[in-house]
Amino acid sequence: MGKAYAIALAILATVPVTALYAQSATDSAAIAATAHDYIDGWWSGDAARMQRSLHNHLAKRMVMTDSSGQHSRLVDMTALELVQGTERGGGKQTPADKRKSDVRILDIFQNAALVRIDAGLWIDYLEEVRWNGEWKILNVVWEPRQR
Repeated sequence: MGKAYAIALAILATVPVTALYAQSATDSAAIAATAHDYIDGWWSGDAARMQRSLHNHLAKRMVMTDSSGQHSRLVDMTALELVQGTERGGGKQTPADKRKSDVRILDIFQNAALVRIDAGLWIDYLEEVRWNGEWKILNVVWEPRQR
């Protein structure tokens, strides 16, 4: 093994493993675009845009707790239900001055990302995954601002 090769290996050994998986500006833009397809598709009633953002196995959930605070239940929505609700114009029923589409990427690691959307009347936390080269929303947990 030559001296230059040994030096190169020594330098490479000091590079953190996470640096080898660094996300690009392209990844960040694609993750944000997926989140905007989801929320802006909802507001505009664009079912194709909504569907483009979702993984087929999406689970959207909210925890509902009774007035005593003792009994919680999950309210679930599938990708199909969300697309159908978008197609019916569910988001269009919210007055324009109450709509927000503030997207913030909280974390990215390799093929996973966590995104927060402030939609005005509620907050969505999205788990996005890189699926067949595209970013898709796999899970959503959401919470309304007022109940």
